[in-house]
Amino acid sequence: MASLHLSQLILSHFRSHKRAVIDSDARPVAIFGPNGAGKTNILEALSLLSPGRGLRRSSAEDMTRRPEALGWKITALLHSLDQMHEIEIWSEGGAARQVKIDGKTAPQTALGHIARVLWLIPSMDRLWIEGAEGRRRFLDRMTLSFIPEHADHALAYEKAMRERNRLLKDMVREPAWYAALERQMAEAGTAIHAGRKEALRAIAAGQERAETAFPTATLELICEMPEETEGLRTALEDNRPRDLAAGRTLIGPHRADLQGTYAAKGVPARDCSTGEQKALLVSLILANARALAADFGAPPILLLDEIAAHLDRDRQAALYDEIAGLGAQAWMTGTGAELFDAIGDRAQRIEVTESEGVSTVTPAG
Repeated sequence: MASLHLSQLILSHFRSHKRAVIDSDARPVAIFGPNGAGKTNILEALSLLSPGRGLRRSSAEDMTRRPEALGWKITALLHSLDQMHEIEIWSEGGAARQVKIDGKTAPQTALGHIARVLWLIPSMDRLWIEGAEGRRRFLDRMTLSFIPEHADHALAYEKAMRERNRLLKDMVREPAWYAALERQMAEAGTAIHAGRKEALRAIAAGQERAETAFPTATLELICEMPEETEGLRTALEDNRPRDLAAGRTLIGPHRADLQGTYAAKGVPARDCSTGEQKALLVSLILANARALAADFGAPPILLLDEIAAHLDRDRQAALYDEIAGLGAQAWMTGTGAELFDAIGDRAQRIEVTESEGVSTVTPAG
């Protein structure tokens, strides 16, 4: 199978990294160092190699190194399906980030056609017990990994919905003002819904064809909306009186939720123990990666922040075995080098330290 990996990552004035150069091969990368050293900042930079706002959902201004505030730049050499691409991403003066691929200006969505990046970060550990917004975001990241156009559909839907919500708040009742917006929402909304369902089918297939040490999670999309464009358009039109009273749109894919169940026990994920919830998330990321390897032609780049948290040593070892078996370049962080003993020489190691607000990256084998 073809490979998807980075051979070099250069950070300039990004977060705590004044300048960092990381050379790597196709193996997983184990990043260790104390809390606050700048490990997650590396993963955040890597997450920007895919469409969207990155794993912290931060603004471009927030990513710039202080106190200089000169702007920042990320340069990466990406090997994707037997081709190499140079990717440059930067921001100046807090402005929206810019992208170049092989020296040519490109939209962020173009990154989705040459790279697939998945992540699991500590804030996601509460996915099943917090609000629906986080679960929708999780589902949309999975969908985007299979369907790069999903980002365009989401942007089109959100833009039209903002305009419609503005009319609703202003108590505008003239139908003509709503017609075009509702048509746009219906077209984008049905594409979003169909994409999410397709992603869930792929994830289910990815779990079924694998023997894994991690529990299988059954996922269900909860969304009461017509699945055909004309049906959603009509529903939006019919729902205007109720939406006017609420001052916002009350029907559509933005109201969806994702329900997870520990399949072997038949227990909702929200009722599982902390360790079980973590294991279910790991299972889903691995299933997503397996499905992508078949769909894209190469396993995705994985970003696993503090991945050892809530996993016992046996499951840590099982995770490393699955990553190695998949052939994915997984960038993993942890506070100590010993957390990666079980992966042995199947991974390269990087130590990150911090002094006076500046992170230093050192190869460690």
